[in-house]
Amino acid sequence: MTQRGRATRPTGRPRDGAGPRGGDLAARRARLRAVIEPVVTEAGYDLEDLSVSRAGRRHVVRVLVDADGGIDLDAVADVSRAVSVALDAAEEAGGDIVAGEYQLEVSSPGVDRPLTLPRHWRRNVGRLVKVTVRGATGLPGQRGEQPAGDRQLTGRVVAADDEGVRLETDDGPAAWAYAQLGPGRVQVEFTRLAELGEPEDEFDDTDDSDEIDDSDETDESDDIDDEDDVEDEER
Repeated sequence: MTQRGRATRPTGRPRDGAGPRGGDLAARRARLRAVIEPVVTEAGYDLEDLSVSRAGRRHVVRVLVDADGGIDLDAVADVSRAVSVALDAAEEAGGDIVAGEYQLEVSSPGVDRPLTLPRHWRRNVGRLVKVTVRGATGLPGQRGEQPAGDRQLTGRVVAADDEGVRLETDDGPAAWAYAQLGPGRVQVEFTRLAELGEPEDEFDDTDDSDEIDDSDETDESDDIDDEDDVEDEER
C-alpha cells in the first residue's frame, strides 16, 4: 500500500522592514527548482510538482515527490529535512531564494493527482482510471458535452510503458499512445479495497498526513496590505 503524508516546517529568513514582496513567481519557482530537484533526485525520488503561493506575509513552498512503489511517511520527512537544509545553504551562499520568510511543505501526490506522464500510469497499474481519448469515435447515445471526436473512457490499467498504456474496458482490452490521451484520473473503488483488505484511508490525504510543524508564530494575515491579501500561485 502506498502511504502518503506531508512534512511541514518553517524556514527562511525574517524580513526587516517592508522590503519587496512581489517579484516574478516564475523566476522564484525556477530558483527553487534548481535547488530542490537535485536533492529529491539524489534521494531516489521524482519531483512531481513545485509551487509557490502567498500566505499572509510568508510564502508557502509546496513540493510533491513520488517514486515507484510509493513513498512512506518517514521518507517524506527525510526529504523535507534534506530540502530545508539545501534551501538554507543556498540562502547563505546567494541571498534570498524566496525573498523573505516561507513555509516548506513536502508531500506525496494524492489519488486526485492527474496522470500525465508515463511513470504516473506505470505506478497505477491495476487501478481503474477515467480518461479522455482524443479523436475517438463517440459512444452511442453520447451527447454534445465533449468536443467532437473525443470521448470519455473508463478502464483498468493493465500495463504501461514509455510509449503508451493498455486498458481493460467493458468493450475489451485496448491500447493507446499517450498522445491520444488526456490526463487520467484514478477512480476510487471502495468495494475493491475491501476485497483486497486495504484500508480506505489510503485515499484520504488529510487522515494520512504526518505533519511536522514546530512553528509557534501567530497568524500575521491581518497585518498585510490589500496586495498581499490575494494568494498568488503558479504550478
